[in-house]
This record gives sequence, structure tokens and C-alpha cells, in this order.
Amino acid sequence: MKRMDRRQICAVLPALAAAGAAFAQEPATGKQAGTNTLGSARVIALEQTQERRTATGESWSIAHGTLATGESVNLHQSMQVAGAPPVQLHVIQHTEFILVREGQVEFQHEIDGKVTTEHAGPGDVLYIPLGTKHAVRNLGTGPARYFVVGIGGDAK
Repeated sequence: MKRMDRRQICAVLPALAAAGAAFAQEPATGKQAGTNTLGSARVIALEQTQERRTATGESWSIAHGTLATGESVNLHQSMQVAGAPPVQLHVIQHTEFILVREGQVEFQHEIDGKVTTEHAGPGDVLYIPLGTKHAVRNLGTGPARYFVVGIGGDAK
């Protein structure tokens, strides 16, 4: 079997999300009916998820709950419009991976009390450990789209 690099995986994620909701118990939350457990394997169609407007764009809640192994998970897709005001540096009480799907983003994060700035584009992954002060801002002239995977802590 051919190995996929992270760019190829990021390119496939939107297709998987949009493939259909035939097996989803509750597409808006990704949870199995009546529980906080994410349930059995299935496709969660992005168009079946709940959209919400934010100060910088839009967000779609894809799945949140608890894995069978006990970790809490929150998965959503975000879109920041071009020219949106920068998000303030903030701290989260879980770990996050942000998978950039489209656009160019600026990633500010604090290391040992100093703010570091990095840039990321399609296929790049941002890693944000529990308790890290950080912010993500759209640098481009078009929308920036990315998936956020929150694990553990308050990621519910």
C-alpha cells in the first residue's frame, strides 16, 4: 500500500467529509444517539453539519464527544474571510491539530514566554499543545479554510 504524506491526507479530508451521511447517527454532533460516545465508523457529510457565523467567518461542527478509549474529541472546520480582524492570542485547555486546507495563515504561538510567528498553507499542520497561547489569522486575499481537531481536556 502506498504511503500518503500529510498534504495528500489533507487533500482527501474534504472529499471524505462530503461523501455522504448514510451511516451517521447524528450528523450535527457526530455522536451516537443517546450517548456522548462518537459511536461506530461512518462518513459524516459536511453539508449535514451545523454551520455558525463567527466574527471572522464561519465554522461547521463535525463531531464532538468521547472516543471508546476515553479521550474527548471536538472536530470542526473553520473558514476565515480575507481581511478579517486578527483573532487575539488565547489559551485552550485541550490539545489541537489544525490542518490547513486552503489559503495562507499566520500562526502565532508562545514558547517560553515569547511569541513566535510562522506561516502555513494547504497541507500544513499546526500543533498546539494544551495550555499554549496562540492565534491563527488569514494572510491571503481569499478565504482560509482549515480543520481543527481538539483532543482531551475541555474538547467536548
